Amino acid sequence: MAKDAFSRIPVIDLANLRSLSLTARKSLAGEVKRACMDVGFFYVENHGIPEDVITAVISASRLFFSLPEEAKLKLDIRKNPAFKGYQPLLSSNNDPENMGDMHEGFEVGWEALDAESEASKRDHDGVMAGANVWPQESPSFRGAVLQYYHAAVGVGRLLFPIFALALDLPEGFFDDKTKNSAAIMKILHYPAQTGPVDDRVIGIGAHTELIWTALQVLNQDKKWIDAPPIPGTLVMNIGDQFSRWTNDVFKSTVHRAINRSGVERYSMPLFFGTDYDVKLVPIPSCITEGEPPKYPVVTAGDHVRERLEAAYSHHHDKKPS
Repeated sequence: MAKDAFSRIPVIDLANLRSLSLTARKSLAGEVKRACMDVGFFYVENHGIPEDVITAVISASRLFFSLPEEAKLKLDIRKNPAFKGYQPLLSSNNDPENMGDMHEGFEVGWEALDAESEASKRDHDGVMAGANVWPQESPSFRGAVLQYYHAAVGVGRLLFPIFALALDLPEGFFDDKTKNSAAIMKILHYPAQTGPVDDRVIGIGAHTELIWTALQVLNQDKKWIDAPPIPGTLVMNIGDQFSRWTNDVFKSTVHRAINRSGVERYSMPLFFGTDYDVKLVPIPSCITEGEPPKYPVVTAGDHVRERLEAAYSHHHDKKPS
């Protein structure tokens, strides 16, 4: 029997994320499980990221995106085989039916806060290896971005034991698979769209891979459900990688971002996952006689790179020299 279509995005309190009580953690895992299976999205409150860290990265982002175009294009992501750097307007396209995504962005991967330390060197990223690039014209940008990046990565690490409990696995199941977790973050700027709106050019086309602070989510009845920002919360979703890994037990739900608010908006999605060299073999508790494996086995790194190449392929022939 088909499940009823969801009409709202659930809000989950993460207060018990760090609890010493297994009962409390299992109760939280039950809420997460229902959200992941029925909706694929949920808000989280009490996530632990300080408000001043969020405020600082938004302020630094405004300064960066206000730079002259020629300064930003020095770091054009289309010049970088590791997909790091600046995304001009319409340079990516998450929905083949669209003419491009109406945002500009900046993409980073893992980097220690202290760039001079030995800890900043990481050689586990395989096909996704490559250093970040930073704008000289905006010296505060790097520090603010990395402060938020590491705070968000910390939340992601704490969630994996909860996901394990939700999937009826030992709480430490993901420990050896998340020692050097994949963590790509985008800082996105949506200009205000005024005048006639062409639905083929929207903030982000319909897709199934991002984490947003403002979005619309497609339910089972093919209706777009608004997920407006709620103060003090983050929005989380199950991306394609985790959906594939769980054999679609956890849902990767189609969603999009459209900025028709009349004002500029910013978001900071983090794509947090397993180590790049981990093979996405279906999780044992997600395989049954009636639900055999649905996908060929690939490494997490190959899967991520394939998705990024697809997002930028429509502008491959316009790659700047």
